[in-house]
Order: sequence, then C-alpha cells, then structure tokens
Amino acid sequence: MSKSLSVSIGSATNKGRKEVNQDFLGSSVPAEPLLSAKGVVIAIADGISSSKVSQVASQTAITSFLEDYYCTSDAWSVKTSGQKVVKSINAWLHAQTQNSPYRFEKDKGYICTFSALVLKSNSAHIFHSGDSRIYRVTGSVLEQLTQDHRRAVSEDVSYLTRALGIDQTLEIDYRVDPIVEGDLFLLATDGVYEFVNVAQVLECIAATNTLDDAAERIISLALDAGSDDNLSAQLVRVEHLPTYQLDEVQQQVAGLPLPPQLAARMEFDGYEIIRPIYVSSRSHVFLARDKDTDQTVALKVPSVELGSDKDYLESFMMEDWIAKRVTNPHVVKAIESTRKRNYLYVVTEYLEGKSLAQWMIDNPKPNLEQIRNIIFQIAKGLQAFHRQEMIHQDIRPANIMIDSTNTVKIIDFGSTYIAGVTNTKDEELLKGTMRYSAPEYFLGHAGTTRSDIYALGVIAYEMLSGGKFPYGVNITQAKSVNAQRRIQYTSLINDESELPIWIDDALQKALQINPLKRYETLSEFVYDLHHPNKAFLNRTRPPLIQRNPVMFWQGVSFSLFLIIVFMLLEVQ
Repeated sequence: MSKSLSVSIGSATNKGRKEVNQDFLGSSVPAEPLLSAKGVVIAIADGISSSKVSQVASQTAITSFLEDYYCTSDAWSVKTSGQKVVKSINAWLHAQTQNSPYRFEKDKGYICTFSALVLKSNSAHIFHSGDSRIYRVTGSVLEQLTQDHRRAVSEDVSYLTRALGIDQTLEIDYRVDPIVEGDLFLLATDGVYEFVNVAQVLECIAATNTLDDAAERIISLALDAGSDDNLSAQLVRVEHLPTYQLDEVQQQVAGLPLPPQLAARMEFDGYEIIRPIYVSSRSHVFLARDKDTDQTVALKVPSVELGSDKDYLESFMMEDWIAKRVTNPHVVKAIESTRKRNYLYVVTEYLEGKSLAQWMIDNPKPNLEQIRNIIFQIAKGLQAFHRQEMIHQDIRPANIMIDSTNTVKIIDFGSTYIAGVTNTKDEELLKGTMRYSAPEYFLGHAGTTRSDIYALGVIAYEMLSGGKFPYGVNITQAKSVNAQRRIQYTSLINDESELPIWIDDALQKALQINPLKRYETLSEFVYDLHHPNKAFLNRTRPPLIQRNPVMFWQGVSFSLFLIIVFMLLEVQ
C-alpha cells in the first residue's frame, strides 16, 4: 500500500520594533487528489520599508499564490504552474503601482520579496525572487537554497535588484531537488537570518515540542540579538514520502493524455456522457453527469486534430486555470472534482438556457431596457477579468450564455490574455472573431481592456440596430492606420429611430477606432448607456438666446454699456 506525502509545519511572524509587519507567510496542505497532483506549498514574503503599501503586496503575493497555484491545470508541471502564477501576481502588483501615486517612485510601490517551497512526490521545488531565504537543515549546516537578489552600495546601504512588482516582467529563480524523509527546511526573512546562526536554529528545534514553538523561539533569539526589522520564520519537516511510481514520472514528462473519442452513454473518468452540446474544429463540449455527486456539468475536451499543437494545448489548459481563478456570477463557474484527473479536459457548470446569439435571433427587436440589462451583466463579468489583469479578447454573442433565470454569463476563455503569463508572440496574433475584434488587432497591436470595451460596444450596437455593425465589413479589411482613418461610424439615429440621441453618442465613444479615445473603464460605458454624458449635453445644449432670450439680451445690453463707458474714458 503506497503512502501519502506527510509534513509538519511550524511558523511565526512578528512586527519586531517596527510599527507595521510587512512580512506575510502561509502554507497549504490540501486533501487528495490535490495533494498528489499539486503537493504542499509553503511561502513567505517580505515588504520593503520605504513603501507604505508593501504589506499589501506581501499579503497579496502569498494568498494569491496559495489560491491560484491549486487552480492550475493538472497537466502542467510544478515549474510551469508556479512560474505562471508568480508572473501573473507580479504583473498585477506592478499594475497597482502604475495606477497609484507611486508610479514614478518604485521604492514606494507594491513591492515584496517572494520565496515558495512546493513539496510534491519526492521533490522540493523552489520559486524565488528577492532576499527572503529558503534553507535545508543538513546535520549541523544550514544549506542556503536561494540566492539573494540584493546589491550593496555601501556597508549601510543596499537595494533589491529583483522582487515582485518592480517591473512588468519578472525573472524568477527556480530549482528542484530530491527530498528524503526527515528533511527539514527553514524559510526566513532578513530580520531573522541576519541575527541567528545554525547552532541556535538547531537548538531551538531540539528544545521544543513543536515546530511552531521552534519558530517562535528563533524569532525571540533574533529580537534579543538586536533585530530591528520584521521577523518571520517557517519550519517544514518531511514526515513521510509517497511511493515513487513510474506513472508519476511519465505524467510529469508527457502531461495528461488526450481523452478518447467520447459518445453518448459512455463512462469517462467518473462521468457519464449524456450528449454533445457543441462541436467545432477546436474543441468538443459534452453534457455529462458526475457519477459521484449526480451533478450535471459541461465537459470540454480538446480537438484530436490539434493534439500535437503545443500552443493550442497550452491555451486549452489555460482555460481551466482561468475558470478557477475568475469567480463572478457572470462568468461560467469551474467545477472542482474530488477525483484524480486522468485526461486533459475542462469541467464547468452546465447552463440551462441559450447563447446570446440565439437570443438575438429569437428577439430581433429587443427594447432598450433589455439591452441595457444584458450589457450591464456582460460588463460585470468582464470587470472580473480586468481586475486580475486579464483581457478576454473574444467577447461575442456565441460566447455569452443567458440561463433559465436570465443571468448572463461569459463562457469561453480560449483567447484570454493574462498579464505576465501569456507569451509575447501570442499577443501579436488576431484574437477572437473579426466582426467583434477591435481595430488595433488588425494593425498587429496587442489588445488592452479597451479592446474588450470595443467588442461589448459592437454587441450593444448590433442589438440596437437589429443586426447591423458600426463599420460594416470595412473594418476587417483596413490593415493600416490611414485605411482605418477613412472608415466612418454609421450612426444609429435616423428619421425612424426612437432611441435617445445620447445613446448613439455613448456607442460612438465605445467604438472609436483609436483605443485612446474610447472609454477607459467598462463602468463609464455602462453608466453612459443609462444617462446622457455631460460632454454630450454641453455639446448639444441650445444657445442662450433660445433657452433664455431675456437673459441673452440683458447680457448684450450690459456688454454694450461697458463698451460705451470704455470709449468715453478713452475720449477724456
């Protein structure tokens, strides 16, 4: 009978002589099947004293890593999962600094060091950036497994050369080492390791009953030795290791295999296939029943024809991670299974209802309030992506579902860009469906959140116009800046239109060819669909002579009076 991975963890943190504790630490020992699939995570972060928001960065880095790492695809290696998650966190922290008053003062922004230890199967995986440290306690030696990313200017002055949040891109150290039962690891911030030695660490461990007590004692010794910084320490002991199976090695090398060809009434990986829902050249979606929970789900499998396309499979696996990361009532929810996954597929909630594309066919002349409600709900779902530095890039009616309760949900993430994670070459490719793709994509430019706003504007225009598009087919053929400048927006307002003129004004702004002239946020667009924009009111406001003739002529008379007085003074 094979054993499971088992560890003991102890931790302690203290603000020391400072007013705020900018350190943050955490750990997670999940139940099966995540324990075998993903392992145990122990992580520590340290803020920088020059920043008043660095403790936010530390807490965000640790909590996000502990959550997002376990959401990554089972087909990804520990290295791939860890690096993608850390790069995503780094991009988010950097974006917060860029959108804060500290944009031009990096040392005051959302910055922190980061070190994580992932124990999986018979290996220790380390992810590291900054100068927090991970040690292995070997006999009477503390073997430092991380390298400090710090440069000394003088004896008293030094600065971090690498940490989370400093730059939009991040180079993160990674190493993997074999482990044996009894191995002991120490994670510590500089407020600890600069003031205690290996003999003191070993003494603390030997003199206490638990690793929590040992960590507390190590911090006390550092304080007694004069530490003037925040102090954090974590101790991890490997109690038992799982039996090293050949199939685990193969899975790490080759990843999860593609599913077999699925059909109705077939049993597959704990699911009963009921019927196909959607079949395309890129993926197949089936209605299925979880045999353990009796829950009806949507099961998406990759196309067999693209099974050898690494970029496609990478994108497919990313969908699973995104579905688990984005939690919002207007985004389809990922379904977690308690079973070990043996094939590559994605499971989400099954939505009873119809796509927005079908809804538009069934409702060719929706009223304005219906359209506002649908746009509002799509925008809420998109905001969940944008808050995590993601761009959906394929918002279109076929990717929007309206369920039986009239809740609108985004259902497809195959083109989603994740800051710090998606490959650069992928940014340069046209994403989504051409009619809903923002003009910048046709120029080979990367998309932004305003590209999603453009797509949402096209959907709103299509519903309000009865199936027409703001630029017809011309926009898809304009591949240069000059060609795009020649394209004219087609107004919704004509002699037969019953729409308020300011609705068209809001759409025209959302659908600007130049992304910098569009709305900056989704909330602005949604608001202007419900209220006349102030700029529109000022632009269309009648002249004063029409609004208040008496006031107009009083003003003219007063102006003439001033002119006469001035002329008389000149004569004198």
